[in-house]
Amino acid sequence: MTQTPSFPPNDKTPEGWPLWSILIVDDEPGMRNFLVKTLVPRCHSVMSAGSAEEGAEILHAQHVDLIILDISLPGRNGVSWLKALREQGFSGQVILITAFADLDTAIEALRAGASDFILKPFRVPQILNAIKHCHENSRLARENYVLKHTLSARQDASNGLVGHSRVMTELSRSLGRIAGVNSTVLLQGESGTGKELVARALHDLSPRAQGPFVPVNCASMSPELIESELFGHAKGAFTGATKARDGLFYYAQGGTLFLDEVADLPLPLQATLLRALEDLKIRPVGSEKLLPVNVRIIAATNRSLREEVAAGRFRKDLYYRLQVVEITLPPLREHKEDIADLVPHFMARLAPVLGVAPLEITPAEMDYLMQYEWPGNARELRNLIERSLILGSLNVSALYSLGQRTAPPQSTASQSHGATDLQTLEKQHIRAVLDSVQGDKSRAAQLLGISRRTLERRCAEWALP
Repeated sequence: MTQTPSFPPNDKTPEGWPLWSILIVDDEPGMRNFLVKTLVPRCHSVMSAGSAEEGAEILHAQHVDLIILDISLPGRNGVSWLKALREQGFSGQVILITAFADLDTAIEALRAGASDFILKPFRVPQILNAIKHCHENSRLARENYVLKHTLSARQDASNGLVGHSRVMTELSRSLGRIAGVNSTVLLQGESGTGKELVARALHDLSPRAQGPFVPVNCASMSPELIESELFGHAKGAFTGATKARDGLFYYAQGGTLFLDEVADLPLPLQATLLRALEDLKIRPVGSEKLLPVNVRIIAATNRSLREEVAAGRFRKDLYYRLQVVEITLPPLREHKEDIADLVPHFMARLAPVLGVAPLEITPAEMDYLMQYEWPGNARELRNLIERSLILGSLNVSALYSLGQRTAPPQSTASQSHGATDLQTLEKQHIRAVLDSVQGDKSRAAQLLGISRRTLERRCAEWALP
């Protein structure tokens, strides 16, 4: 065995250097020693081996982010082993080094999946620049994934920390204090109160702002797949796992992982999450390797976790681990004075997206908005503004049709249609929404803020198409 000792994780990694584990595979002891001496002060951990076979043993037991691999090795050469690694699902970065290279060798190396190619002898700046280049490639790949994963969520999170009320002022002040620490945060509040918005604000105000913000809705993923989504999986870990895949913990490295609807996590997965938070390491499904993670967790729920713990549906130890800092977001009915700020805010954001002009809100209409109880909170207000922009008038009658007991004031647009009966108002509103989306009932139900089944029942009652 020519394997050289591995070096423990370095807790003093220089700023700007990746928190990476690096494996050096080269049959020359002098080259291994040179690279180890160069990288140990800069990287999380450094391991080395004298052959592909020895490197494979290390790779089987340890997580590796980057391999510095010599092409000319005893036994299996570097290019052949790299091809096999890619087929087995290894997704880390690989720098190939060699003293004997031509154009064909370089092309073969890159086709095999090398991230970079360096000729021996090389100087320290060359290998350091190559490693930084690999880290940048990895970062861009994560950011691209995160962007695709969160694009729709970003489009929906458009209410902003808007408002001048006492509760909003205190919330903003609290976020400024909390953002700078790395503690986990638990956000509680009714649906539509802006929990993801607050989570994004905490991320943007924190030292992790340059890292990714990765939101995941725990209620929207099947219990069978959520562990793989969070922690990743190895190739062959389950039926359909044709290749290894990194999880959302990995993609949130250096940033924030937002666990929305955390109360919906299955109990077995709650134990796995607790272990990850305690150890700052994760184990992909079907893998024996532990991966170090550098992630801040922000969790949110619209249910009382204390009640969930009492009912045996949520682990007490995980609850205490998540609520190091706990923030309860107030419902909109408790700070209605902010409606006067939210309405023009939504108008300004949504009108350009929809390609329409903002609406003028009459004092009577604003008064009604202030009287309404807003069971759907700021999200319901935003949806009302979007529907109204599409239809060209503020349709406060839609709120009454969904259960408000106080009849709304008649808008000029409604009076011009002779609408004096509430059911007639509701019927006209639903017909207008259906017309605006060319009869698409799923989209119409979404805009109306009701289920498709409810919409279909009303269409049947009124003989609407």
